[in-house]
Amino acid sequence: MKICTTLCMLAMVLVMMSTDFITVMAVTESHIPTTLDGPFEPVTRRFDPSLRRGSDDLPMTHPRLRKNVTLNFPEQIALAISSPTSMWVSWVTGDAQIGLNVTPVDPASIGSEVWYGKESGKYTSVGKGDSVVYSQLYPFEGLWNYTSGIIHHVKLEGLEPGTRYYYKCGDSSIPAMSQERFFETFPKPSPNNYPARIAVVGDLGLTRNSTSTIDHLIHNDPSMILMVGDLTYANQYLTTGGKGVSCYSCAFPDAPIRETYQPRWDGWGRFMEPLTSEVPMMVIEGNHEIEPQAGGITFKSYLTRFAVPAEESGSKSNFYYSFDAGGIHFIMLGAYVDYNSSGAQFSWLKQDLQNIDRSVTPWLVAAMHPPWYNSYASHYQEFECMRLEMEEILYQYRVDIVFNGHVHAYERMNRVYNYTLDPCAPIYITVGDGGNIEKVDVDHADDPGKCPSPRDNIPEYGGVCKSNFSSGPAKGHFCWNKQPEWSAFRESSFGHGILEAVNSTYALWTWHRNQENYKENAVGDQIYIVRQPELCMKDLKPHNSQQSLPYNSNPKSSHAPTHLSQNSIIIFLGLLFIYGLYSQVKWS
Repeated sequence: MKICTTLCMLAMVLVMMSTDFITVMAVTESHIPTTLDGPFEPVTRRFDPSLRRGSDDLPMTHPRLRKNVTLNFPEQIALAISSPTSMWVSWVTGDAQIGLNVTPVDPASIGSEVWYGKESGKYTSVGKGDSVVYSQLYPFEGLWNYTSGIIHHVKLEGLEPGTRYYYKCGDSSIPAMSQERFFETFPKPSPNNYPARIAVVGDLGLTRNSTSTIDHLIHNDPSMILMVGDLTYANQYLTTGGKGVSCYSCAFPDAPIRETYQPRWDGWGRFMEPLTSEVPMMVIEGNHEIEPQAGGITFKSYLTRFAVPAEESGSKSNFYYSFDAGGIHFIMLGAYVDYNSSGAQFSWLKQDLQNIDRSVTPWLVAAMHPPWYNSYASHYQEFECMRLEMEEILYQYRVDIVFNGHVHAYERMNRVYNYTLDPCAPIYITVGDGGNIEKVDVDHADDPGKCPSPRDNIPEYGGVCKSNFSSGPAKGHFCWNKQPEWSAFRESSFGHGILEAVNSTYALWTWHRNQENYKENAVGDQIYIVRQPELCMKDLKPHNSQQSLPYNSNPKSSHAPTHLSQNSIIIFLGLLFIYGLYSQVKWS
């Protein structure tokens, strides 16, 4: 009996050591599909006509948008990852100015300090940083100009991975320090360490739908936010403010320039602060951040307000950068700067991909604002030029997931490369459904009479590379006549997504629609994304090698083969051996 008990305990220990075994059992018991079950037959969930397609923006007098601090106390506090051992803390002090004549304040007039430590109320370290102001100026009579409050950025360095820190920010000499906040650093990059939950949201805005999205997101308790562009929609206004509109060119056809009401940026910072002051938010620019002004200057708000790890990742531009979050390497790509294969961004991307050690960060996730794969009529084939320049290198280095926004709806693709189903290609997911004022997109390019003209959907940056399909069911046509085979699931609804990496090969993706706020186990779309390194990475170039990757010779494979890791095989053989011993004891 003792031998049997010992053998059973040993078996339990072996099973517990097998992450793969536990994951497979959990997937089996929960009946959540995996990408190994794909490619999936396309599914469309159409817009619910009982719902409104959108809502108006919240006014600046709304409690979540108005200023709630006095004098030079910090507001709009936000965190961003710098490295596994460092964190950016950003905030704003003072009052912005808006009118015909504005004078920037001296950014050095208020100090930039962060007190922090591992115990509440006990701050053992002080970090100091830089401060800056920016202006949005218009060379047209009657348009109002804007100059910001003081924007502070402090990098906290020498942090311990996987540790909670308490902090205050501000200027202690006034004194004007914030209330205490806290954050937790991510675990050290490793194939066994991952953030608990990563929220993914795009095209958020500041509407009542945006409020539902953020409230739902907070309820899901993320450890990081991936914001894939189009943040405030401040450019849906005239410089004098007033009421925001869902279609700028329709409402203001005679505007001399695409105007903005910059105080919406301040309102957005306050709106997000309860979340971003405790959870790092990683942003990438979208078209609504372009915001042209005098002298041909663009993106001034975006570039000034957000700290990103550009320098830390070898990038010379805040428009594209990379960072690690546990065992995930994220690459943030810029669609509104040069993306040609001969340009600086592509050169940086190639170097960054070559530097990745997949034995340390097995998961590779990319994000950019506009989607390359999109079956909605809105923005259809808009960024084909970027896809033609960059898709191949992302495929060659086996990027696992690509997140996008821009299209105001949800869509998850089957694994696809060059419009062909491929078991080693990335999963593309569009989450441009944050809730902005431009309303949800409902028309599909394959709906009767909804196929756009090649003259539609011209990008704000880059060329036009649209063409008819040269192969497959849509050969010779600009649009499919049914939902494309590479589109697995699409739905016109506002919401957000949560990515949970379970181990080095399994990650759970869940998309939450706003209509189902807080309902237990109620989700709009859910799937385990499964990496197959045995199939897809056997010929992958070693860390920092120049060797090229061969193209998969069988891209039409209808099912990604199932696999067992070495760990799972060892566990299985061990259990088999134990069962044999148990049988001998039982019958002896």
